[in-house]
Order: sequence, then C-alpha cells, then structure tokens
Amino acid sequence: MESRDEWIGWTEEARKRNHTFVINNSRYLIAPTVRVKCLASHVLAKCQTRLVDDWERVYKYRPVLLETYVERGRFSGSCYRAANWKYVGGTEGRGRKGTGATVKDVYVMPLQKKWQAVLCCCADGKVHVRQRVAQKSLGIG
Repeated sequence: MESRDEWIGWTEEARKRNHTFVINNSRYLIAPTVRVKCLASHVLAKCQTRLVDDWERVYKYRPVLLETYVERGRFSGSCYRAANWKYVGGTEGRGRKGTGATVKDVYVMPLQKKWQAVLCCCADGKVHVRQRVAQKSLGIG
C-alpha cells in the first residue's frame, strides 16, 4: 500500500482518519469468452458514476477515491488504463497478514476534484500533505 499512500500524500494521522473514503474494487472480471469492444472500461465508468450516490445512500458519506490491485503476470490491467485509472505503483507482495503473496499493480481513480484535500485533512481541520507530494495540486503551494 506504500505506493498508494505516497501518491495520496497523506500523513499517518490522515490515513487513519480518512481511509474509509477509499473504496477497494476487489473483484472485476469480464469472462474471456465475451467479445465486446471496450466493454470492460465502459462498465467500469458506469459503475464508478453510480457507486458514489449508492454508497452515500447506504453508508451516509461519499467516497473520494477508488483503488484496485491487479495481479502482475496474470492480468494486464488494460481495462483500468482504458478507463483512465491512474497506475501508482506496485505492492511488495506481503499480503494482509505479512505472509508471502503475489506482487500487484495498484490503480486509483479519484471520484471528485478535491479528493486530496479530503483524504489529507487531519483532526485540526487543516490539510497535511507529505512533502514528497506537490502541494500545488491542492492549490495551497
């Protein structure tokens, strides 16, 4: 998750406080026998549009970022790239429990323009972005 966390630019406090605003797309597969041009990226775009409103209706808050992990060597992630998701790096292959797991590519899709301001907001109400991330994208630097 380090590649995602660095891309977001959040501090440890902000990550603990705001990680619920990041939603994981854990399973997505169009069967290889289905042959419809651009189907996968089209379905992704439709789902992400609908997801925000549905999520708010059920959970009473709006998510600001989608993430997904694509197993290297097994899948290419081309549908995410075609749907304009951003590749932000890879995992280290440790898995959730620190045991051996496959290395995965990490893709993200912001769901609103001010996503970083939401994710990097701390308890003091201020936006804290790690120095490695350009604060210019927030309009504060």
